[in-house]
Amino acid sequence: MRLLKIVPDNTNIDFVRLRGWAFALTMLLSILAVGLVAVRGVNLGVDFVGGLMIEEKFTAPPDENRVRETVDRLGFGEAQLQQFGSANTVTIRLPVQQGGDEGATNRVVRQVESALAREFPGATFSRYSTVSGKVSGELIRNGLLAVVLAVLGIGLFAIVRFEWQFGVSTIVAIVHDLLMTAGFFALTWFEVDLNIVAAFLTIIGYSINDKIVIDDRIRENMRRYRRMDMREIINLSVNETLPRTVMTSVTILLALLALLLLGGHVLRGFTAAMILGIVVGTYSSIYVSSSLLITLGLRAEPNRERPGTVDKTRRPDAERVTPRTAGE
Repeated sequence: MRLLKIVPDNTNIDFVRLRGWAFALTMLLSILAVGLVAVRGVNLGVDFVGGLMIEEKFTAPPDENRVRETVDRLGFGEAQLQQFGSANTVTIRLPVQQGGDEGATNRVVRQVESALAREFPGATFSRYSTVSGKVSGELIRNGLLAVVLAVLGIGLFAIVRFEWQFGVSTIVAIVHDLLMTAGFFALTWFEVDLNIVAAFLTIIGYSINDKIVIDDRIRENMRRYRRMDMREIINLSVNETLPRTVMTSVTILLALLALLLLGGHVLRGFTAAMILGIVVGTYSSIYVSSSLLITLGLRAEPNRERPGTVDKTRRPDAERVTPRTAGE
């Protein structure tokens, strides 16, 4: 039985040829992502800002002003509303309540539920969550610390495992992936909670997994073909690992798409972040971090044989194939 091959054998695409365009696109997208986060901000969930979040489901898309007025009349502070998942579902955020114990929170939830049921017949309560201001501050600090330490630790590992150029290119690729994901949340206004922090860390893990496989092949080919130009070594290495990269990305995307369609609105932000992270992580591993090694001055190991001897590790000219561009 013939095996399914997404990437044909002997694929020889000249990825490095497009590195100028890839660097320009990466810089543009990174600037746009930073600008979106700076201008629009992100929709921090209760986990990070503290307070009480109540999710209410209506029989039809409600008038948000009417919902806000109904909740504000109860005197629990200014309510912030947002559609969640569908037009019929609204999340209601209230400030941190005095007392903060479970009994006080339950009383607030019951009063909000009763008021909305009277004003909107058929409205049903879905769930609620609450976090104190002190706990939310700790979660923000710990979440950012986890992401920063993960990036620095992975970069240090790449430096120790390979060379400093690999560590720098790895950090650049990971930061690019994280900026793209942050810009996505600023654009879509999906809620950022602890699940999204887990998505960020998972994206970092996937990016480094893909990157290390390519870097290891680059280093192996640097030792095998010592006289080969660095551009040819990188193209050869990326093409040799391309079937594995594409197959891994496709299989993960299939699982994530199923989760996006069937997992419900609670997991929608997490799944969307993972899908975007897989796509941009694959792009950065192939077009950004690998080609960046040339800019950083990485060179193949010099031939240690005596002058006049034949380099048996050199790739035979007969094996070389004229590279094709990525669009062919």
